[in-house]
Amino acid sequence: MEEKTFQLIKKMTEAQGTSGFEDDVRDIMKKEMAPYVDSIEFDGLGGVFGIKKSKTENAPRVMLAAHMDEVGFMLSQITENGLFRIVPLGGWNPYVVSAQRFTLKTRKGDYPVISSSVPPHLLRGTDGQAKVEVSDILFDAGFESKEEAESFGVRPGDSIVPDVETIKTANGKNIISKAWDNRYGCTLVIEALEALKDVELPFTLIAGANVQEEVGLRGARPSTHKFKPDLFFAVDCSPANDLDGKKDTFGHLGEGFLVRIFDPGMITLGRMREFILDVAESHKIKHQYFVSKGGTDAGAAHMVNDGIPSAVIGVPGRYIHTHQTMFSISDYQAAKDMVITTMNSLTSEKISTIIYGK
Repeated sequence: MEEKTFQLIKKMTEAQGTSGFEDDVRDIMKKEMAPYVDSIEFDGLGGVFGIKKSKTENAPRVMLAAHMDEVGFMLSQITENGLFRIVPLGGWNPYVVSAQRFTLKTRKGDYPVISSSVPPHLLRGTDGQAKVEVSDILFDAGFESKEEAESFGVRPGDSIVPDVETIKTANGKNIISKAWDNRYGCTLVIEALEALKDVELPFTLIAGANVQEEVGLRGARPSTHKFKPDLFFAVDCSPANDLDGKKDTFGHLGEGFLVRIFDPGMITLGRMREFILDVAESHKIKHQYFVSKGGTDAGAAHMVNDGIPSAVIGVPGRYIHTHQTMFSISDYQAAKDMVITTMNSLTSEKISTIIYGK
């Protein structure tokens, strides 16, 4: 991996923006995409997209979309002794939330905060913490009272986001970070636009990132309604299931990008699936099939307007929706090759065939 790519991954994954609070990530996306597109546009919820216009008259429209938000929390209540009750934004395993560092983002500034835990010394002679709910975990910024917290600008509705440094593993084959779901897609959109900067495409490309995916695929609906693409490609990270060495599970690090064929929100249309596989196989891009229990923005996008044929070009990540995700550099490269090759392979005729079968 080029150092330039790693530094972009580091910038994107260390940026902090949970659902509904994507401002910092959006600012980076806007700045990074601007040199490679004709214009930058936003939807009403805050999604940001670079528009690369085709010179072909009545050209079809293709949308390439990541999502900016990462899982996090919203402060819901300040206790009298200055601690915070929270509600989760996105899906969290409650057993990984405690004793971690976060950033509390307020109108007056960003403050360090940690999630509470109970020391084992205080659990002796008890039944322990048999069942933990996320809402039971308090967050502690060191304030001594509700009044002191409020004097620093802390209010209900503020966001709390994991604070993590992005690093490479010892063998240089993997990266450890937070928020690869889905700063993977954000990074890839930027690099794909750079690679396609001087390419005259036979379609108008709308590439960027939605908001609020982690809380119900909310941002994809207004953006696809606004931009009216003929095809939609989501670039998103999915959970790897390769820890015990079994071969019959979905999502293995180092086995290439994910060809998602089914999830609870979308069955990939046959002609779209065949097109993806034809591109990957003819260009020898490493890939693996993926069946998921969770959805992506493609699940929302494919039902907007009159129906939009959609696909997901994904990568697997271990331990997603936590502070620490591990992912493969080679899988990212395969996904990057696939996205760029796909954009270079699409023609008006192929787009028509995918949609109409002729």
